Amino acid sequence: MPNIKPVSDLRNYGEVLRDVAIGQPVFLTKNGYGRYAVLDIEEYREYERMRAMHQLLEEIEKGRRSGEEEGWLTGEEVIQYFEEKYHG
Repeated sequence: MPNIKPVSDLRNYGEVLRDVAIGQPVFLTKNGYGRYAVLDIEEYREYERMRAMHQLLEEIEKGRRSGEEEGWLTGEEVIQYFEEKYHG
């Protein structure tokens, strides 16, 4: 069951933080609506890793579509492109 508290409970932030654990964030409401989530730092780091992975997979998918629609480059063409771009 989610742990939901009004943001005003932060006056006693020690009690709010005591309820935070991995897999058990505390959700804070403001004016009766969900507004904030307090997460364990390890859970937040995992969230960031998952977000980065999602972004990487989106870029890979864009590259795949581009290759299918516009044609693929050979390894030699890729090397030539980067040599021209970064070495003049």
